[in-house]
This record gives sequence, structure tokens and C-alpha cells, in this order.
Amino acid sequence: MVTPVSATSTTTTSSYTPTVTATESSTDAADATLNYESFLQLFVAQLQNQDPTEPMDATEQMAQLATFSQVEQTIKTNSNLESLLQRTSLQEANSVIGRTVTSEDGEITGVVTEVTLYTDGIVATLDSGEELVIGPGVVVSDTTTDETTETTADES
Repeated sequence: MVTPVSATSTTTTSSYTPTVTATESSTDAADATLNYESFLQLFVAQLQNQDPTEPMDATEQMAQLATFSQVEQTIKTNSNLESLLQRTSLQEANSVIGRTVTSEDGEITGVVTEVTLYTDGIVATLDSGEELVIGPGVVVSDTTTDETTETTADES
């Protein structure tokens, strides 16, 4: 069972606990959009209030428009990346359910019965009731064949 929730304090055995919520990420995009709109207002005000005898240099005007376009594209790119990361996290969460996980130090092991999905990580609830952050160093294995794969920093 995959349970999407906002990040709250959870008891885990790892030094890292996911903390970034989707709401915070959306707020950042909204702030950027506000700045984007402010940029447009300033640009239009600058055009309206320029000295007609010495209008703005065309090169300077094009540089400002290019900056405007870059901000817009960056916002769209960030949105697309967030969507891709969410899909990847869902796939990762789904792949550990029913499998045996072991913490990096080997102190916690168990079969994953449930995962809690955060924007920046996954916390697995084991059949023993313990919680474990799925991240670098956590060993994930099939419960039936004992085939073992280790999660590395590149995969997380």
C-alpha cells in the first residue's frame, strides 16, 4: 500500500528523514511566478516611462526579454522534473513492497508491508512495525529467493 502524505516527523533509524513536501515545492513555483509577473510589470512600466528622446537601447531590451524567457522555461522545467521524480518515487515505492529490506548497519530487517512516500524520499513500514528510510546502503532482497540488491546513492 502506497500512502502519500505530507512530511511530518517520523521515527526512523536513519540519520536522514525526508522533509520536503509537495506543498513547499508548489509554493516555490508560485513565488517564482509572482516574481515573473513582477518582472513583466516592471518591464512595461520601464517602457511606458522611458524618455522619448532617449528610448531604451534595443540590445538592452532584448536582454531583458531573454531573461524573462529563461525564467519562464526554468519554471516549466522544474515542474516537469518534479512530475518525473514523483513517478520514479512511486515506482521505487511499489518495487519494495513485499520485499525484505535490511538497514545499512544490519540492525533492522523485515518485510515491507507499507511505504510512506514523501517528495524527497520513501519510508518503509516493516512487518515488525519498525520504519526504515529507503536510501543509500539499504539492502533490498526478494523474500522467496534471497536475491539481494543494494540501493546506492546513484539509484536514490
